[in-house]
Amino acid sequence: MRSLVVVLTAALCAADAGARDLTVERLYDAPDLRGPALRLTRFSPDGKLVSYLRARDDAPMVSDLWAYDVARGEHRLLVDARSLVPEEGALSAEEEARRERQRTAALRGVVEYEWAPDSRALLAPLAGDLYVYDLARPAADAVRRLTDTAAYETDAKYSPRGRYVSFVRDQDLYAIEVATGAERRLTAGGGGTISHGVAEFIAQEEMGRTTGYWWSPDDRRLAYLRVDESPVAELERFEIAADGIAVVRQRYPATGEANARVTLAVLSLDSGGAAPVDLGSEDQYLARVDWFPEGDRLLVQRQSRDQKRLDLIAVPASGGAGQLLFTESSPTWVELHDDLYFLRARREILWASERSGHRHLYRYGYDGALKGAVTAGDWDIVAEDNGRAVAGIDRRRGKVYFTANRKTPIERQLFVADLDSGDAREPVALTSGDGWSEVTMSPDARRFVRTYSDPSQPPQVSLHDAGGRRLAWLVENRLDADHPYAPYLDRHVPPVFGTIPAADGTPLHYQLFKPAGFEPGRRYPAVLIVYGGPGVQSVKRRWSAGGSRQTAQLLAQHGYVVFQLDNRGATGRGRVFAEALYRRFGGVEVEDQLRGVAWLKSQPFVDPARIGVFGWSYGGYMTLMLLGQSPGTFKAGVAGAPVTDFRLYDTHYTERYLDTPAQNPEGYRLSNVLTYAGAIRDRLLIIHGMADDNVLFTNTTLLIPALVASGQPFELVPYPGSKHAALNFRDTGIHGWKTILDFFDRSL
Repeated sequence: MRSLVVVLTAALCAADAGARDLTVERLYDAPDLRGPALRLTRFSPDGKLVSYLRARDDAPMVSDLWAYDVARGEHRLLVDARSLVPEEGALSAEEEARRERQRTAALRGVVEYEWAPDSRALLAPLAGDLYVYDLARPAADAVRRLTDTAAYETDAKYSPRGRYVSFVRDQDLYAIEVATGAERRLTAGGGGTISHGVAEFIAQEEMGRTTGYWWSPDDRRLAYLRVDESPVAELERFEIAADGIAVVRQRYPATGEANARVTLAVLSLDSGGAAPVDLGSEDQYLARVDWFPEGDRLLVQRQSRDQKRLDLIAVPASGGAGQLLFTESSPTWVELHDDLYFLRARREILWASERSGHRHLYRYGYDGALKGAVTAGDWDIVAEDNGRAVAGIDRRRGKVYFTANRKTPIERQLFVADLDSGDAREPVALTSGDGWSEVTMSPDARRFVRTYSDPSQPPQVSLHDAGGRRLAWLVENRLDADHPYAPYLDRHVPPVFGTIPAADGTPLHYQLFKPAGFEPGRRYPAVLIVYGGPGVQSVKRRWSAGGSRQTAQLLAQHGYVVFQLDNRGATGRGRVFAEALYRRFGGVEVEDQLRGVAWLKSQPFVDPARIGVFGWSYGGYMTLMLLGQSPGTFKAGVAGAPVTDFRLYDTHYTERYLDTPAQNPEGYRLSNVLTYAGAIRDRLLIIHGMADDNVLFTNTTLLIPALVASGQPFELVPYPGSKHAALNFRDTGIHGWKTILDFFDRSL
């Protein structure tokens, strides 16, 4: 159903002959509206090739593996996913869960890959088996199938010297000798609640650790985890599908309850024996594991259960107890990250810390002694999607390259600093433009690939030298007549950026989209798109059409003012900004968003009686908290996959911010949607995947009785068989967005 508002908006814009409304179906059709989108861009170890995944022109969710020859300036297709496996079939339960944690569950074809250390081959998992592309062989027979089993091989990687390809199969570790193809089982006993080499649920979902094993630099040892989930409470989750109901028994570590028992051991490939590592018996997290480059020690990051302490411990390769090198501590929480690097010639460790109030780089000696700061200031180094802010290190010249928001929190650029500069010399910007840069650097730090976008430019990919000079376009992505977005460009709405003050005067960044075909003097309905939770930034000066940022453009082109605000608690603004929500959710976030809505209502082009709110996951939670704490402010809200009671959510995420329910009962009560649900009086649509194993569907079933008891009408769309990212999949995505648009059309 199309509302009068949408029909009227379309009619008013009919005079623009080239204009076309962006449809929901087009968001999921090929080719990608952003233009050629490259994913997982990497240099070969020798720096001669740039590899990447590229979506097929006829299937935007299916990717093939490509490479760009730096010297020749040529692209070539390496692995055509459809030619190897025309029909992939269903994922295994383990692989589906792993991809759900990595937010790649909707993708098919080549989803991940890895370079051989000698740059002569690439490893690509596909449809549960492993394939190797040999660059030395003719293209027609360059692909070799490494495994051919009914089981799924996951978390595959080359050993550092390239002798082995290792992987997890049926909860045990295996390795294949590349030269001979001989397969070797490295662990035994995996199955049921026991796994070897697998990152446990909490590590994948909340800790940013997706693996459970690590090779030594000489290929002789393998550090691995043994995970025992038996202490974790088992719950029954009903995965309701169209053709039946499956009862899934899931080990879910709810806040305040037991986590999986995780132990670390070092396996010798020569002897086959495994030596246990003694990290103490207290309740804690094994956050990260790295090998010293000499191969004689492990560097283990051990985090306390309350997450206020992070110890970095050097452990002998022979196992046993380790030596504490240094500790990060905080009265609130210590944020985990992947910015740890060894400077072997200097016998130093480069490490990121928020001890100054902003995330910066520091040097430590191998003995744990602090050598000094590398960067400083009222800004943050900002991690890429791979979890690292450091793009590269030129060890010979003593330079470190990193991405940061030094100019403004809503932009990101690449900088270079001297390792020995401390805060005496400011870092130098190597990229420019009023937008958002993502950077991949060659291992020798001589070149980098930059993906850049801004509100008027969809993502461009370019090759640069270390000084920032552009050498070549990989994807120029001009918005010309041949671009996939060209038919919609006349209706494209660029955002307007600004700030409003929080109650304490802190500037809060916002972005606002006016409706397509905007006419001064008219008042339009508006939608607040909200996330609001910790660790996420929504307001960024980058392209806003296609991909994960389709929401605002879709609504704007359907006649709505769209408003987004980064409240206190968001990332990239330093510790004080992030810690504002400590020990209570739905407090300062709601307060800040309501200030944003008050400002929005004061704009002459906004109808204050027709304001809606939409959010997913934590944003779904925020939708409910906004409606419950400020009834009448909004006319309608859409809550997607909402948390309603954080006692149902997992340990590592929830306890980081709220402590346990026993330690902070009042904080949990005030953070609970059910505390306010009876006050909801605005129109409400709830959408939730019934097989969601992250925000359990139980959250919605708890809310329903509270709404019924208050007599509040609401609409519910449960998706049988769908997990947390239901809108990422074509069928549920198209239906979901049509439902959302129809709901706002009827309500606003």
